[in-house]
Amino acid sequence: MKQIAIIGGGAAGMTCAVMLARKGIHVTILERGARLGRKLSATGNGQGNVTNLRMGAEHYYSDDLGKVARALGRFGSEDAVRFLESIGGIFLPDGRGRVYPAGRQASAVTDLLRGELKRLGAEVVFGAKVEKLTYDGRFTAEWEGGSLRADAAVLAAGGRAAPNFGTDGSAYALAEAFGHTVAPCSPRLVQLRCDPALVRGLKGIRADGGLALLRRGKEVFRGRGDVLFTESGISGDSVFRASFYAEKGDVAEIDLLPDVTEERLASALKESGAEGLLCIVNNGLARALSARAGGDREKLLRLLKRFPLTVRGTLGYEYAQVTRGGIPLSETDERLMSLKRRGLFFAGEILNTDGECGGYNLQWAFTSAYLAAEGAAE
Repeated sequence: MKQIAIIGGGAAGMTCAVMLARKGIHVTILERGARLGRKLSATGNGQGNVTNLRMGAEHYYSDDLGKVARALGRFGSEDAVRFLESIGGIFLPDGRGRVYPAGRQASAVTDLLRGELKRLGAEVVFGAKVEKLTYDGRFTAEWEGGSLRADAAVLAAGGRAAPNFGTDGSAYALAEAFGHTVAPCSPRLVQLRCDPALVRGLKGIRADGGLALLRRGKEVFRGRGDVLFTESGISGDSVFRASFYAEKGDVAEIDLLPDVTEERLASALKESGAEGLLCIVNNGLARALSARAGGDREKLLRLLKRFPLTVRGTLGYEYAQVTRGGIPLSETDERLMSLKRRGLFFAGEILNTDGECGGYNLQWAFTSAYLAAEGAAE
């Protein structure tokens, strides 16, 4: 019987394994950790944002967006929902098109996939951090204490983001051994670092604000959502979405009162001290803004509507949800098979494709898993 090795037991690896096992193919997942789907269980703030109905390549970054568009055309958000509901459960969209399990538990999505793998008889080897992958007519995956021979291999071991889940970028070397390159990597969907002096004393303050990201005066992002001030910068829903676009040197302008016009705000500002901001913004934020305005009421008004923070970088992979960079799509065919070694496929975050916040990265995991499974099955 044909044997396929899947290196990595995250969302992409489990999905690919289910799809192959349903075709009657013997599949073995090699997982470095002690559990499958640890990162999947934390997605969507633990609620399981699996995809987005507003799907399209424009929501992604990649070296080949045309290939991303074609891939999504073959397995899009509706296909992902059908696949998940074929295992069990009900998945529903919210007002922004984000699709969640009806029970709003990401861990339940992981349990669905684990259960289906068990039902199908897929083999899983835990503690198998593959350190070497070679080919001599068949693939051999080797790890400390074991090895596996396979007719095809799927690299689905993730990128560098969230190393606490076991994704440290070490799998790139397995692809490089076959002649692949690795596009420069950076953390995305992550907190932004700013000038600490400008956010000092604001740690823990949260605002439902508007956020614009400016690069040399040109707007590259605008969104609305939570902005949480941290010790070193800003976090929150809108910040994670902005980080998809952010570069060092950009200016993040925060509208602290997006539902209040400047005219209404100006009439409410009877004085420029903190007392003039009571019941307008958080008291701690009021003190910081008043001190920065230095008694200038017009400056205070500008700060309330356009509070500027220069982006110095991000908090790094430890706090990031996804990795930008990885194995270029240009080094794969339409089914994500390596152009360097026939029979070697890629799925998920290991590829140089990442999406905006809102279910797009899990959709890429499902889409790439589908393509790799279709190719490997042949």
